[in-house]
Amino acid sequence: MFDIREDDLSGEDTRQLLALHLAGMHAVSPPGSVFALNLSGLQVPEVTVWTARRDGRVASVGALKMLPDAGAEVKSMRTHPDFLRQGAAACLLDAIIAEATRRGVARLSLETGSGPAFEPALTLYRRRGFRNGPPFSTYEQTAFNQFLHLAILGPVA
Repeated sequence: MFDIREDDLSGEDTRQLLALHLAGMHAVSPPGSVFALNLSGLQVPEVTVWTARRDGRVASVGALKMLPDAGAEVKSMRTHPDFLRQGAAACLLDAIIAEATRRGVARLSLETGSGPAFEPALTLYRRRGFRNGPPFSTYEQTAFNQFLHLAILGPVA
């Protein structure tokens, strides 16, 4: 079981996991193809960040970025290497989807890369109902990136 909480990004453990995420994205992506947010990009009003913790340790991080078109974007999903394949990302993604639903988001989207390094995340997203689709927001299609979307019907009463 994981404890999912909103994170203010002040903790060193969260910052280290986000640094690992950025470094990992740059290591497996062509130049100019990384759209992961840095710390200041995650600290804007339209972004909410959560961490999944177990025994006080950060197991996973993820964010929800509200878009101006009644949509939202999943950002900065990363699991700490010590917690891979233990369900931390799944719990966190479920919490992000639930919050997007609560906020009345019509469509939840994400941009990610292609290749073996991205397959575990793609499998998780597709298991939660995300499907490939067109670019959204300010993204442009390249040979490397891909876009996934999840239709959300709105808040549950």
